[in-house]
This record gives sequence, C-alpha cells and structure tokens, in this order.
Amino acid sequence: MEEIKHKEIDQVGGDTLDLIKDAGKFNRWMYETIKPHCKGNILEIGSGVGNISDFFLKDALPIMLSDIREGYCRRLREEFNDNKTLKGVKLMDLTDPEFDNKFKDLFNSFDTVFALNVVEHIYDDNLALANCRKLLKEEGNLIILVPSYQKLYNGIDKSLDHYRRYNKKTLSTLFVNNNYKIQSKQYFNFMGIFAWFISGKLQKNESIPGGQMRLYNMLVPVFKIIDVLVFRTWGLSTVIVGRK
Repeated sequence: MEEIKHKEIDQVGGDTLDLIKDAGKFNRWMYETIKPHCKGNILEIGSGVGNISDFFLKDALPIMLSDIREGYCRRLREEFNDNKTLKGVKLMDLTDPEFDNKFKDLFNSFDTVFALNVVEHIYDDNLALANCRKLLKEEGNLIILVPSYQKLYNGIDKSLDHYRRYNKKTLSTLFVNNNYKIQSKQYFNFMGIFAWFISGKLQKNESIPGGQMRLYNMLVPVFKIIDVLVFRTWGLSTVIVGRK
C-alpha cells in the first residue's frame, strides 16, 4: 500500500510540475525574487523538471541541479546537458542516512544553495537544513521558499505530500537552530492566498486545476504590483535567506 501511495504522489507531483512549467510569468517572478541573493557557485535542491533551473542556465549562471527522484534527474540531464554552465545533476536526498559519505566531496563547495517548494515535503526539516549547511562555503547563502500558513493546509497539500506549511517565525526558528545568520525574510505572492483558499478549501480540489493556473499566470504582472503595495507582509509563500 505504501508503494502505491508514493506512486500516486509522484504522479500528482509530476503533473503539478508540468502544469507550473507552462506558467512562465509565475516562474520568472519566483526566479527574480531569489536571484538577488544568489552568488558564485550555485546548487539547486529539488530541481524537479527544471522550471526555475532554466532561468539560471539561460542567464549563464554556474549551477548544479539535484533531485530526490532518478526520473527527474534523467529528465534534467536530457533537457540541459548541452548547457555550458551546468555543473552536473545529482541524485540527492537531504535526509539520506548516508548523506555524509555520499556527498562529502560536495561539502563546503557552494556559495548559494536554494530549495523552492521542497522543505515542506521533508519530514525532518531540521536535518535538511543542517545538511544544506555542510554543502555551503563560509559566508554562503541558503535560500528557502515554502508554503505559508498552516491554516491554509488543504487537500492539494495532502495530495502533494506536504507535511506542513510555515510562516516567517517557524521558518526563522529552523534557520537559527542550525546556526544561520538570517539576511532576509519576506512573504511572496499575496493574491495566491485567496486562490489557494478558494481552490483547496471551498472547491475542495485535490490538485491545481489547469485553467486556474493559466489564468493566474496571466495576472502575474498585476499580482507583482500588489505584493509591493502590501509590503510583502503576507503571501502564499515564505522566503528566508540565511548565511553560514
């Protein structure tokens, strides 16, 4: 039964990533939000199908991609292997019991490590941040983006195998407990709060409807302005940058 469950989650997750891959305006907005904090040699945790990776590679930034699933790693290699600034694709699980043995050659290697919509999938999120720290050089940045507000948890979260949602306080605590110096914290995507509530809570969807995602993507230029007007004090996602 557990194996069947994971296959279902993989299918839902894969379908969601493919859906979001077509949301170019939304993906660019996310990329532009984290890019000012990215420097030097970069590692992306949980690259999926490369929705954000693509922007880094088009901007000729040196980046290594990684994912927990071999299928995604294979797809990333097929998609990006010809790119000169790609530093490789790694099969990586941040909570692997053999993490130190498997990835010791990458310790103290990266100026930036980032994980967008990844940590909420990890049961032991504290261990995940501890292992990210091992991968960073001194003064390196860790950038984490996760879903906000536990009260918004709904059937879509459950289908995507999210353990939890966060806020600035709970995510900051994770950073502090792992000896990161917090450089920046903000919310992202204010209007997404209403879309997530309506779709997941009121309509009781268990996956993101394609039509809703396409409409949302069209309206991103307006939503970016709204984020500025509310001073990024609320948002569907929480973003924190910490320094080793």
